[in-house]
Amino acid sequence: MEATTGLDHPLLIAMSKETIETLVSELVHEEDWRRMRATAACVAGGPRSVRALIEALRSGPPELKKEAAAMLARIKDPEAGVALVELLEHDEEAVRGAGAGALEQMAGMLDTDTARALVALLPNTPDGQRKQVLTHLIGAIPTAIFPLCEMLKHPDDEAQVAAASMLDQLLDPRSIDAFIDAMGQPVVRDIAVGTLKKLSAIRERIDTTFNELREVEGASEREEARMATVIGLLGIGRPSVEILIEYLEDEDWLVREAAADLLGKIGDVRAVEPLMQRLEHDKDTGVKELAIKALGLIGDARPSRLYLDALPIRPLRVYAIEALAKIKDVGILRPHKELFDQLKTDRDGLVSYNAGLIADKLDAITASETHSHAEDTAHD
Repeated sequence: MEATTGLDHPLLIAMSKETIETLVSELVHEEDWRRMRATAACVAGGPRSVRALIEALRSGPPELKKEAAAMLARIKDPEAGVALVELLEHDEEAVRGAGAGALEQMAGMLDTDTARALVALLPNTPDGQRKQVLTHLIGAIPTAIFPLCEMLKHPDDEAQVAAASMLDQLLDPRSIDAFIDAMGQPVVRDIAVGTLKKLSAIRERIDTTFNELREVEGASEREEARMATVIGLLGIGRPSVEILIEYLEDEDWLVREAAADLLGKIGDVRAVEPLMQRLEHDKDTGVKELAIKALGLIGDARPSRLYLDALPIRPLRVYAIEALAKIKDVGILRPHKELFDQLKTDRDGLVSYNAGLIADKLDAITASETHSHAEDTAHD
């Protein structure tokens, strides 16, 4: 049996018969087989389909805008970020919701240009549901902190206040320098002072708690202290993320464990890459365990290779397969389908169960594409 090349893929053959723009327009076709074919072609189409989907966001009818936004969220190409932000100003609530949903799903990979476009809407968005959606998205996108800090220098007083108020809600340590610089601006001085006091209190509380943790002696006592530390600091939530990321580099393995545990429970995407570093390079197995569990809770697909590498490592294999099963974009695991089929018969019940979940999801994706291609052939 001859191996097929990427150019022989049936979906790409379909795309050669019809333009990708035509296929994108069929995401809302009344016939199921055409919608399914369009979906599969968009996933397989790479940059061409992303460009066509972005064009659909900007010039297509409302129904197509919604479907294009959902498809871009599935593809997760940050190139679409600014066009998705533009949907937030659409007249129809359903279209705005589709844009917001896609941005939230892509939050961890959106660039500063997208964040800047989002922040630019803040001063002119009236209070209400739209303002709530906007502030939620700004809070979810890690890169938004930088354009917010830039907006503190905006010549318009209302823009300065809007940025300062948003930064006060986020309580991100990365805004400290910008607030110090803004102390000379009368309209935001009070907000700056208040926010800096809050940030200082958060830093002091975390530093004090971790210093106390280092002083604990005895294996059982240290484990109890670690759990108490996590319970005690968890309530701070997202404002602690940047500081906890720093503590992932601490010399004390117990402190690194506590930081990793907290970051997983908070679930902020900013922690993904630092946790990946701990999983890949930390010398302490306990830290690796907490890092992989934390990454699994976040559900990001970026650490998938590290999970696969961890499967043969006895202390990590259960955590690795559980993290793989929690990946939201399970389609990226298709090249490893045979491995998961093998692991379905593993002696460890947790390994076999989670491998079965992954294999079933991958089978469902393949069945959907096979059906789509069969329908495509029948209608040609």
